[in-house]
Amino acid sequence: MKLLEKQGWHLVVLLLLLIGVYYYIQLDQTFLTGSLWNIDTKVWLTLALGIPIVHQVYVLFCWRLELHYKLLSKTFGKNAFKIYAFGFFVLFVSRIVFIIFLADSNKDTFQINPILKYTILFFISVLAVYAFYSVKVYFGMDRAAGLDHFELEIRKLQFINKGIFKYTNNGMYIYAFLIIYVPSFLYQSKSAFIVAVFSHLYIWVHYYCTELPDIKIIYRNVESKN
Repeated sequence: MKLLEKQGWHLVVLLLLLIGVYYYIQLDQTFLTGSLWNIDTKVWLTLALGIPIVHQVYVLFCWRLELHYKLLSKTFGKNAFKIYAFGFFVLFVSRIVFIIFLADSNKDTFQINPILKYTILFFISVLAVYAFYSVKVYFGMDRAAGLDHFELEIRKLQFINKGIFKYTNNGMYIYAFLIIYVPSFLYQSKSAFIVAVFSHLYIWVHYYCTELPDIKIIYRNVESKN
């Protein structure tokens, strides 16, 4: 079934990642200490883990339903991408916001030398900002959200080799996603750090199980028409 291509692997790796998170939490209960606005860290942790899953499953179904069946375009017409993109960016921003909430709830659960802390924060912030700048200027936020699944003209554009993309084809996943580590170091939160690691690993599940198979279909079809 085209809709669920590679999603068996998606499910298996997701379960392994969640088991890994659960294992580490059981080893050290400081992962669950603290609260924010009288809401326990356990709740913020669950939300911070859940939102990336909802986000990536949302993208999976929207992309595949549009790519193979044009379902969103048939349902929403010319507003299909705008409606999808609104959900995409709300969920993307929510990933960062809820890691911040979690970090605040679980703050001061690990110690780090202040010089090392701010050195790490500086380098990951610079890399992440440069990656987001490159996406915005050279690639486009709409294209990053999957516009090529909706509009044929986008599929004719060249792959980008400027900015961060001069050094890697996966600047968004390798470097832009470093932004999710900032709250964990800023607040010195174990829970925020483990969620950042989970989220960073899980985005590669999206890449290999959803995006890469779709790219092969989209751009193979373009090449066959030229």
